[in-house]
Amino acid sequence: MAKEIKLFKAVDRRGTYAVKLDEAKQKFGTDDLLPLWVADMDLASPACVQKALQKRASHPLYGYTVYPQRYYDAIIGWMKKRFDWEIEKEWIVPCYGVVPSINFAIEAYSKEGDGILIQTPLYPPFSSSVRHRHRSVLDNTLLYENGAYRIDFEDFENKAKEAALFLLCSPHNPTGRVWNKEELERMIDICIANDVLVVSDEIHADIVYSKTHHVLGSFEKMQNRCVVLNAPSKTFNVAGLNTSYAIIPDERLRKSYIIEQKRSGITNGNPFGIEALISAYEEGENWLEELKRYLQTNIMYVKSFIEAHPFPIRTIPTEATFLMWLDCRDCGVSQEELVYFFVHKAKLGLNDGLSFGRAGKGFMRLNIGTSKEVLEEAMQRLSCAYKERT
Repeated sequence: MAKEIKLFKAVDRRGTYAVKLDEAKQKFGTDDLLPLWVADMDLASPACVQKALQKRASHPLYGYTVYPQRYYDAIIGWMKKRFDWEIEKEWIVPCYGVVPSINFAIEAYSKEGDGILIQTPLYPPFSSSVRHRHRSVLDNTLLYENGAYRIDFEDFENKAKEAALFLLCSPHNPTGRVWNKEELERMIDICIANDVLVVSDEIHADIVYSKTHHVLGSFEKMQNRCVVLNAPSKTFNVAGLNTSYAIIPDERLRKSYIIEQKRSGITNGNPFGIEALISAYEEGENWLEELKRYLQTNIMYVKSFIEAHPFPIRTIPTEATFLMWLDCRDCGVSQEELVYFFVHKAKLGLNDGLSFGRAGKGFMRLNIGTSKEVLEEAMQRLSCAYKERT
């Protein structure tokens, strides 16, 4: 008998200074839309996290906070339990967020003018961080064929010859790809052959569906050549608590990274973020499994709805994340017209595919980390807008 899927409800975030709501008008020019863009969920964090934060909030002092042994133990336990990767406390560097960590790594492991390898379409802060640090973007554009993405390894190898650093997104945002072991092995071998260090953003690693996520650092030959970045923020919907971590097995790389982090001045722990991480990793596993089943039903609902209607839109297989990548190229309009249609006709706030690089032209990103009712409303708006258009 199939296990009953727990129903999650969208929480009303008005009045909480939520970026998804409060920046909608600035971003889209209107606030009369369903905001389905920022990569956090409208679903409540697990009860264990709420309880831990409420307990901490009951203490009337919120001063400077250290990272306790329990914080490190929680990360070590999570990596072993979820990914069968045994790590040591010394490898863990507490951080403020994954994007700041990408910037620290760029400064630590490259110099101005160096080439840095990325794979577009890609979460925008990857390329912007490279450019802001006055490095050169080497774009190994992913190949999109027959409705799926794969790596152009010939181009990857050519670009690796010019690169000092490779910023890997694993699982990949926005395409939802989970890189298989063979793909990772091949990228690893090319990077080793060309003396390219790898920084792997694995913030979506916990929300993987039918496939297996392989942590880059779990490959023995990468132990001294990589930095793995992660956080509980996407998994347990605690992004606003600004708590992440880098796992850096190699002492030399770790020292270089820590120097850059200290230069930034961002070194203090967030007392609530620490409590959230500990409680989530110690007690949140069952909730996570229920969440993944629920998100899968949302993905299937959107996919089925779009396929059942005459929209010139295709959904890309979502192997991970709560983000769906929509292929709208058959709509036969410019990117500007496509965005206008979603925002001003369908009244839906999605991410413009072009913001993920030129390879995102003709695409839009949809956040399905909300309730089924919200997605039903979104699909009805899309249907009505398309009927009016035709």
